[in-house]
Amino acid sequence: MRLNPHGTLRTYLKQIVYGGNDGIITTFAIVAGFAGAQAHGAAAIGALAVLVFGMANLTADAVSMGMGEFLSGRSNRDLYRARHVEAQQTAAADPETAADRLAGHLAAQGLAPEAARHTADHLATSPTLMADLMLRYDHGMEAPDAHNLGVRAWMTFAAFVLFGAIPLLPYIIAPAAGAVFATSLAATALALALLGVLRWLATRESLTRCVAETLALGGLCAGVAFGAGRLVAGLG
Repeated sequence: MRLNPHGTLRTYLKQIVYGGNDGIITTFAIVAGFAGAQAHGAAAIGALAVLVFGMANLTADAVSMGMGEFLSGRSNRDLYRARHVEAQQTAAADPETAADRLAGHLAAQGLAPEAARHTADHLATSPTLMADLMLRYDHGMEAPDAHNLGVRAWMTFAAFVLFGAIPLLPYIIAPAAGAVFATSLAATALALALLGVLRWLATRESLTRCVAETLALGGLCAGVAFGAGRLVAGLG
């Protein structure tokens, strides 16, 4: 079986962007918080402390994110199945009312009223199909059975770890360097930009918009973390 990286990216874009963005922000918040404390005159904080706190948060939060994705997906799947049974029973018991509702939705999508009603009447002969359509139109729910919950959880975990490790790399490679925080800041910006590029490759939206949005969100969170570090150091 041939792998399709672009298809995989599109299938799991939500998990990659969600996990990757949270991973970057989580670890860089540690880095920025310590840097903010030092900038306010707190005692020098070694690179080892940044690594210990950063890796601890990276590991724990990655597991939490992966498990959260899995449990959330399973809950959505169970909820969909329960509502599908109810909708199927309703459509089977009163197909005319179900057809009326579906015809209204189809007309709202641009079909002529006569064509919408004709289509709805034919679809109403299948309670299972009617349940699928009504869940989609009435509740915005899509059938989740096509998605592997374990793979989605793994994608979230992997994206969190891979992207979240980037802000810590300067503290691993050159912890004694004088500009280690500035290097981490640049690495974080690069990681956020890469995440924006991945989003662009999957969606083909504006490249500038995809990159700018991820950089803006990351910059806001980094500024909050840096300010919080300065504030806490000033209270000490």
